[in-house]
Amino acid sequence: MTGGSARTDGSARTDGSARAERPAPTDGPARADEAPWAEFGRQLRSLRRAAGLTQLQLGLRVGYHHSAVSKLEAGLREPPVRLVRRLDAVLETGGVLAAVVAAPREVPRRPGSGPADPALFAPLPGADAAAGRGVPDVRMWPARLPAEGLACPLHGTAGCAVPEPGELPALLGGPAPAGGAAPAWGAGDGAAVAETELLHGLTAVLAGLIREAFRHEGRVGAVEGLLRALARWAGEVNSAGRLPYGQLRLGAQYAQVAGRLRMERGQIGVAMAWFGHGLRWADAVQDASARATLLSDMCTLVRLDGDPSLMLGYARGIGAVDTRRRWTGTLSDLYQARGHALAGDAAACRHHISLARRGFARLGPQDHLEAPWMAGAEGAMRVDSAIGGALRDLAVATGDRAAARRAVDATARSRAQVPPQMRSARLLLTLRLADSWACAGDPGAAVALATEVLPEAVRSRESMVTAELRGLHSRLTGKWADLPEVKAYRERLLDAGE
Repeated sequence: MTGGSARTDGSARTDGSARAERPAPTDGPARADEAPWAEFGRQLRSLRRAAGLTQLQLGLRVGYHHSAVSKLEAGLREPPVRLVRRLDAVLETGGVLAAVVAAPREVPRRPGSGPADPALFAPLPGADAAAGRGVPDVRMWPARLPAEGLACPLHGTAGCAVPEPGELPALLGGPAPAGGAAPAWGAGDGAAVAETELLHGLTAVLAGLIREAFRHEGRVGAVEGLLRALARWAGEVNSAGRLPYGQLRLGAQYAQVAGRLRMERGQIGVAMAWFGHGLRWADAVQDASARATLLSDMCTLVRLDGDPSLMLGYARGIGAVDTRRRWTGTLSDLYQARGHALAGDAAACRHHISLARRGFARLGPQDHLEAPWMAGAEGAMRVDSAIGGALRDLAVATGDRAAARRAVDATARSRAQVPPQMRSARLLLTLRLADSWACAGDPGAAVALATEVLPEAVRSRESMVTAELRGLHSRLTGKWADLPEVKAYRERLLDAGE
């Protein structure tokens, strides 16, 4: 609930050791011409040696061949997310390696091959498909940019006008080519003339699709179909010797929405792949806002997987994007609070909650312009939602009923501010509020709230809703299975699933 539109063992500490709190020593300064993952490799080599392990021994412990460890230490391959998690756990780093992955990187450049590495543009997740493309309902069309948190990829928050919906088919180049591929742009006479208008139009399309996406499942196909065409267009511009600045900025926004839609359908691997592409594209054009919100979505993914160490690495990465932006610092503190809650670290969780509240109160006009979803009542709703989630997670990890009661207060405030059109957010917060009551020792209040939304929750395919329902069920049936109201709840749950 804290991201933008373009939206274990509970006693284990993730940052308590001296080794985890200080950066691992490196073998030398970074060079502009070195391998793209050289810094990760240096950190991994230093940590492995400090642990007294050979490459073979470390490979055996994480389930990889020693040659893979060797390539990682040489900076020759991008470390898979799950492997980073295993390495941090085995080497007891407290998330050091995850933080390196989350930190901004220079985009690799090779002389004579264009302004950016062609690897930025391929391969993309999945495959092209003709189905699902299309423009949104004209009633969802924005008057100008920014819209739905999407700024103009060329002019930022300057207030650019967008083409009328009727002009879009001509800009998109008419019917899709044969074979099911998405339309190609940037080739042929006059292509450059329409570049600005096309980027404006594609941003408007994405804003409209965001407004439709959570009511029409097929919109994930529309987003990904246009994203593939946009990536091909960026590749053509890059091959011609010009950095595809606007295309990559817009591509990062499309990748975030595609990842969000896949995540909400429980397709975690595809979601992480899209977020990874979005981060690389954002790095290529130094788009700090896109990097921060993409990392926030990656925090949500690893939280669903119950990994506090990796979540803290990504959360710290949000804060490192740009220390001058208060909204990124606030976002970082919210996710760090939740990561520490998962790890059962009450003091660190409360500390970051305090920092987040203080940061939110200090957000200014520029913060609200860049992150409109952090402004006003919507911003307060998102902050309370994140804090309520952190306190509930802390109560689950530690059994602290006082934390659970504070979770009830924060979640109830957030739920009261949800606008009517955000049905899935209200559903999620209702389940979280019920679970907070269960953690606070009041199963009757939990059952009463959950009963209101059980049929809708059971039908939902959104991974976050499913996770909330699963946690609530575990709390109710694990401790109060013999209570009459809990037995009635279980029967209603079975009926709703039929």
